[in-house]
Amino acid sequence: MIVIIGGGICGLAIGWRLAQAGESVTIFERGEAGMEATWAAAGMLAPQIEAEYGEEMLLPLAMASREQWPEFARELEAETGIGVDYREEGTMQVALDRDDQEALDHRHEFLTRNGLEIEKLSGYEARQREPHLARAVTGAIFSPRDHQVDNRLAAAALRAVFEKAGGTLREHITVEEIMIKAGRAVGIRADSEEISADHVVLAAGAWSRNIPGMPDEARPPVRPLKGQMIALEMPDGMPLIDHVVWGPGNSIVSNVYLAPKSDGRLIVGATVEEMGFDTRMTGGGLFELLRAAWEVLPGIYDLPVLDSWAGLRPASRDDAPILGPSAIEGLTLATGHHRNGILLAPVTASEIAGYIREGDVSDLMRPFLVDRFTTSASAPPVTESV
Repeated sequence: MIVIIGGGICGLAIGWRLAQAGESVTIFERGEAGMEATWAAAGMLAPQIEAEYGEEMLLPLAMASREQWPEFARELEAETGIGVDYREEGTMQVALDRDDQEALDHRHEFLTRNGLEIEKLSGYEARQREPHLARAVTGAIFSPRDHQVDNRLAAAALRAVFEKAGGTLREHITVEEIMIKAGRAVGIRADSEEISADHVVLAAGAWSRNIPGMPDEARPPVRPLKGQMIALEMPDGMPLIDHVVWGPGNSIVSNVYLAPKSDGRLIVGATVEEMGFDTRMTGGGLFELLRAAWEVLPGIYDLPVLDSWAGLRPASRDDAPILGPSAIEGLTLATGHHRNGILLAPVTASEIAGYIREGDVSDLMRPFLVDRFTTSASAPPVTESV
């Protein structure tokens, strides 16, 4: 049997692919499946707009996963009847003043130098596509192939399709220990029950390095990175925007984004805060999010607030995922996806399932092995705060 620790989008997707291949798979989730970082995300599939200087190694993996998403979404919908709201309008990043525009010009140069399909727009051209953008918008870049999905619906569909394929999902169960004998993972202890396993997959997101049983040197270097978000209600049948729009940020919002959903929600995110496991909303976080969003899209001023929440991104030392074999035989890692968990779910599932079944590390996955970190792979667990 294969045990997966963590029922987020990556754990569910890995479990689905393994169950499809005829493997016996059980997922253990400390809460409800898909209700942590997966539920808190915005569902953007934007490897081009989100590409960062110094993170070029992530592009091949991210682009490969984006190419898998249309078929991944169609397969989920066909198997479950659950629509996941896969949208193809594209993504726009705007500038609001001369400094923003200069930074955007450099960004356009960086993206085109890396062979990415990006279109440069004037402020007038940006407002032609999105008339409700602020008059202050001086220019934009447009990525037609950066799409989005409803992450919450995708998680619900994955849960259904995993169980339909024969997988077992055990929720509200805390994994108390990864059992290791003679340097090999042989199962887990959960709710005082010992469960034997031929293979264990650690896909517990921000909690991955806190699972007992692993020696410190084998713990994946993953930490929680807090993100506060807001959902606003757009007028019925009259969305303020159709594209995902990114704008400049501020002290705790590196770049604000606005993601319109087909059910009328407008998702505004997200702060970037080193706050451990603290997921409480703050006045400052809400203020900075709304201020940055209002500067890009003034029409949000009168929109009702539907909800606000905070999630914990699982961030590694280099903000790239940790995939593949660990220092413990029989223990495979699928964690550290940072802000890209939704985007990378299809490729994570295919790569990890392939590795477990065939034993080969692909060229696509090789850059993301845990041994890329030159110092000790880990540190002591992060203490959870209230």
